[in-house]
Amino acid sequence: MTIASLEADEIATIEGYLNEQVSQSRLVEMGLLPGTPVRLIKKIPLNGPVEIKVRDFYLSLRRKDAQNILVKK
Repeated sequence: MTIASLEADEIATIEGYLNEQVSQSRLVEMGLLPGTPVRLIKKIPLNGPVEIKVRDFYLSLRRKDAQNILVKK
């Protein structure tokens, strides 16, 4: 399961990443580390970005990046 597959207001914990080493290092720099809880706030239709809450801040991620972050409910 990935962040992109969550529904609005669902909370999950980051487990790891799929491939793409470049985006993985960028995601880690934004604080998206394994073991961190995240909440999906909303998805923009037509493959638009997703908005998540991590710790006490909000992030908008490209749908492609959200599909590379593995989570567990």
